[in-house]
Amino acid sequence: MGGVNMDYKKVSKDILKHVGGKENIKHVTHCATRLRFTLYEQGKVDNESIKQMKEVIDAVDKGGQYQVVIGNEVEDVYKSLVKEGNLEDDHNNDREDGADNRNIFIKLLDIIASIFTPIIPVLAGSGMIKALIAIIDTFKLTSSDTAVHRILTVLGDAGFYFLPVILAVSAAKKFNVNQYIAIVIGGVLLHPAFIQIIKEGKTSGEGVSFLGMPVGLVDYASTVIPIILAIWFMSFVEKQLNKFIPKAIKIVLVPMFTILIVAIVTLIVLGPLGNYLGIGLSYVFATLNVHVGWLVPTLVGLFMPLLVMTGMHYALISLGINELASKNFDPIAGPGMFVSNLAQAGAAFAIVFRTKNKELKTLASSTSFTAIFGITEPVLYGVNLRYKRPLIAAMIGGGVGGLYYGITGVGRFAQIPPGILSLPGYIGPDGFGVLINAIIGIIIAFVVAFVISLILGINEETLDVEEQHNASDNNQIADKGTFIEAHVNAPITGEVIPLNEVDDPTFAAELLGKGVAIKPTEGKVYAPVDGTITALLDSHHAIGITSDDGVEILIHVGLDTVELNGQFYFPQVENGQEIKQGQLLLEFDSKQINDAGYDTTTPVIITNTAEFDDVETIVNQTVTHDEKIMNIS
Repeated sequence: MGGVNMDYKKVSKDILKHVGGKENIKHVTHCATRLRFTLYEQGKVDNESIKQMKEVIDAVDKGGQYQVVIGNEVEDVYKSLVKEGNLEDDHNNDREDGADNRNIFIKLLDIIASIFTPIIPVLAGSGMIKALIAIIDTFKLTSSDTAVHRILTVLGDAGFYFLPVILAVSAAKKFNVNQYIAIVIGGVLLHPAFIQIIKEGKTSGEGVSFLGMPVGLVDYASTVIPIILAIWFMSFVEKQLNKFIPKAIKIVLVPMFTILIVAIVTLIVLGPLGNYLGIGLSYVFATLNVHVGWLVPTLVGLFMPLLVMTGMHYALISLGINELASKNFDPIAGPGMFVSNLAQAGAAFAIVFRTKNKELKTLASSTSFTAIFGITEPVLYGVNLRYKRPLIAAMIGGGVGGLYYGITGVGRFAQIPPGILSLPGYIGPDGFGVLINAIIGIIIAFVVAFVISLILGINEETLDVEEQHNASDNNQIADKGTFIEAHVNAPITGEVIPLNEVDDPTFAAELLGKGVAIKPTEGKVYAPVDGTITALLDSHHAIGITSDDGVEILIHVGLDTVELNGQFYFPQVENGQEIKQGQLLLEFDSKQINDAGYDTTTPVIITNTAEFDDVETIVNQTVTHDEKIMNIS
């Protein structure tokens, strides 16, 4: 896919046409490899036509953005797109004007995903501690009145008890309001004095009123919906106050009136409303569990791969958290996702025994292993969806496992990512009954998916086409009559992991080329080779290098970090600059990037992989920036 042969004008015109024309584009930007569109109407996109363009590597709908993966020449395509579409060049400039014509369901999913994704580590960590307590109680390792047990209980409960405050932060980021004032609103709901007022109102039977208006007698600890409604309301209040209050006194009056208005409306209207909505959802699923208990986990297990592809699984996660918060038991999200993940692993693992293709064997075995631990994007995009028949097997296996869970009443007692390590979360107060059925269910899901995938195999014609394409590439390389031996050093100090473990389907499936990823332990990027800087984006999160040996390297610092618009990145070189191995290229603030909700995992990709016979990688070890991580021949 060489830049010399690409007709940027034609490519940009075709992409513009297939995304629904310039009138369907609310915002467009680009990162190191992808065009990123925010569209008014997703339904206007001709996704298949875009994917079939020879200049396009892939196209995905992720996190509310439509992303077209181009590769190294994305900046040239972007410039041509802006020119051809007569678009405003708003690269790295998020505009807020214009109506959002996406349907309300899609917008709601986007809101849920944006709010819950950053807090999943908190819930996972707290859930694992609660699972540890369950093990301690089951084996009577210590009494519940000891200091050790009580402190562990506090550690496990804190993340759930203070959910309104934690969610206030992520909701504030989503709704673009002051995070610290949002924290205050969450704090109001959990303030000991307010809790005491509510207790007194319940005890007396007279209720509580504020200026003659009734205050909801609600315990907001561990609640989810009330605080999200509150911060959503705050986004309107804060915006209006900033419009009408003079600049000279904004710093005092805007926060004061925001707290007064939002807190009072929340305590009187939004809080009780959100609480009733949560109760209503719980009632719906409780009714389903009583009358058709097998249905929900069966459907979740069956359709989870499709939900993941559309982002709808975040809605399920929020429902599961609500169930845990209200009942300390989730029969909805966790169980169905658990069996689905193991079924995907089983389906891919069967391909190891069906294919003779060494690369596919390696990919299927490694991604099925990560799926067992709850990381399914690599196996979903790299194997199951790619060859389709394993996806069918995975869905059937997940559905059968979910059916068993539904019949036996399996649910989780703690919020833990649905992988094999979540099993302690199925130890309940009554012993090992639920845990045993949980184990049986995942075995059923894995085995059923494995057997069906073994029978169905893969589409050999698809594999043959891929092999022919690879052979053609190798012949082209042989015709060049050139041979090099080169190596690439680690540009960052940290832990080197395989690309298929990266939480991004494009990188994980090696669509941009082979390479590795590094989980950094320090915020510095060094030159991995002698060469030239060929791409340094305005967002500074990605660097393109061409080595003196002709190896093209992409260093992509973080995932989706283009959205930070250059914040927390400090380049030390310029585009076109010649560099020496070991030279400092970029500094970045890992803590600030993580605090903003972004993963700093850094893919290091050989983007012209097809020009070489072999790219050998060194993974699963900790390296310093001057150690070798790739051999290229």
